[in-house]
Amino acid sequence: MDISVVVPLFNEEESLPELHAWIQRVMQEHGFSYEIVFVDDGSTDGSWETITRLQEKDSHVKAIKFRRNYGKSPALFCGFRKAMGDVVITMDADLQDSPDEIPELRRMIVEEGYDLVSGYKQKRYDPLSKTIPTKLFNATARKVSGIRNLHDFNCGLKAYRLDVVKHIEVYGEMHRYIPYLAKNAGYGKIGEKVVQHQARKFGKSKFMGLNRFVNGYLDLLSLWFLNSFGLKPMHVFGFLGSLMFAVGLLSVTVVGCIKLWALCHGTPAPLVANSVWFYIALTMMILGTQLFVAGFLGELISRNAPGRNNYNIETEI
Repeated sequence: MDISVVVPLFNEEESLPELHAWIQRVMQEHGFSYEIVFVDDGSTDGSWETITRLQEKDSHVKAIKFRRNYGKSPALFCGFRKAMGDVVITMDADLQDSPDEIPELRRMIVEEGYDLVSGYKQKRYDPLSKTIPTKLFNATARKVSGIRNLHDFNCGLKAYRLDVVKHIEVYGEMHRYIPYLAKNAGYGKIGEKVVQHQARKFGKSKFMGLNRFVNGYLDLLSLWFLNSFGLKPMHVFGFLGSLMFAVGLLSVTVVGCIKLWALCHGTPAPLVANSVWFYIALTMMILGTQLFVAGFLGELISRNAPGRNNYNIETEI
């Protein structure tokens, strides 16, 4: 099979028939063998009924329905698991991503040998309240990830070699950092293509608000830490623990020297509890020990989280 198109969605009942017809037309014009995998992320409107009707008329349509809303990352994870095409295309269901971009995205994967090609919506139709924070977010993501050539990490329109989506784990809200996840998994040939951004035709965006950007930065910090120290947590916790323990030991030495100096000069030795160095030593040695313990526990756990990607799927077609 040439192409799998994975479409995560939440309450996009109105746009689905037009999106399906658009994808179908592009595939037929270019003679691609394909499948369309819709992942209904717990929609509360008639999205699933619409998908069911589309599937009855078109055998290329496959679908997954969650019992409740889990988020875009779980939807992509399950869509990737179901995908079978040599090239996997992801796009949003709101008609802001153009299926006309699919042939060129596929060509870049097949002919130019990219592992992943990310869309870049150079001209956007979003309000400033969304575009300005997005630019700041992308600048930070480029700096932290080291992927300097990407301008839009969070663009829903992307193309992947099948091998890539089978070897990355998209969980939580990590869909924003799929290029970073791919790079960490050893797929370093990542490209970018300027794509059209359409104005939203139906409904309203599901990804607005300050909370989206705060969570984005927290996820980026988590991903950086896991990539740097996730498999070697003792390196960071052990270092910090050793540093704090060394400060505590130095403070104890200062307290001892003060006591010894007083005894050698025949003056009354000050109470240990009256010295600020005593409290510094006590605090640092306790914290150092705790960090050491955290490092050992982290080594034992080593990022194993059984059931992290067990999502309650109601039905599949």
